[in-house]
Amino acid sequence: MTNISRDSSVVEINDPPTFSYGERVRSRRTIRNDGTFPGKDIGEILAKKGEEGYVTSIGTFLQQFYIYGVEFMETGYRVGMKRKELESVDNPIEPQKPKTATKTKSEDVT
Repeated sequence: MTNISRDSSVVEINDPPTFSYGERVRSRRTIRNDGTFPGKDIGEILAKKGEEGYVTSIGTFLQQFYIYGVEFMETGYRVGMKRKELESVDNPIEPQKPKTATKTKSEDVT
């Protein structure tokens, strides 16, 4: 039996899914078969880092995480992936700009 590593401080399903149906996404890491992909050996590569695909389904896992079914065009595989394993190609997140301190009128008085 496999031990499931569960990050108990994160409960994604309290918020809406990060990705939408039909959204184009990119794999942030190489994904290998953990034994749940039929017809492939355990450890066989299912999606390479940087490979692009489309979200075809959204489910949940352990009442905690969203699992995005992503169909990869290059291989034709549909792979279940977590949010941290994906990034959006259609809606990239802009990097946060560092906040700068601004003086108020009351701070100028000495």
